[in-house]
Amino acid sequence: MKKSNFVALILGIISGLFFALGMCMAMIPEWNAFRPGIIVGCVGIVFALITVFVWRKMEHKQPIKISGKAVLTAVVGIVGALALGVGMCFTMVWGNMILGIVVGLVGIVILLCLIPLCKGLK
Repeated sequence: MKKSNFVALILGIISGLFFALGMCMAMIPEWNAFRPGIIVGCVGIVFALITVFVWRKMEHKQPIKISGKAVLTAVVGIVGALALGVGMCFTMVWGNMILGIVVGLVGIVILLCLIPLCKGLK
């Protein structure tokens, strides 16, 4: 394993743990830690962004060029992930099973649309 991949692995694990803990803090009502959970989740997102920059620097890759396709890809990914998350919240937190399954499936379909968007159709 290359050093850059190992560093990305460690930073990715740290960011994933912070994000997951923050979301648990925000979503579990018994913990009564919604605002701190949002803050910890945002720290996880920041660590994930740092991971991308550190890995690209260690691999001697050029910085990410922002284009219309890159922005569209990011927006589609964010919308799909949010739809899937809202569907899970409907199902598990708010007790609305049918609507949660429908919204979650819409989120999965949106995320599946990322494959042809990123790779293209041949």
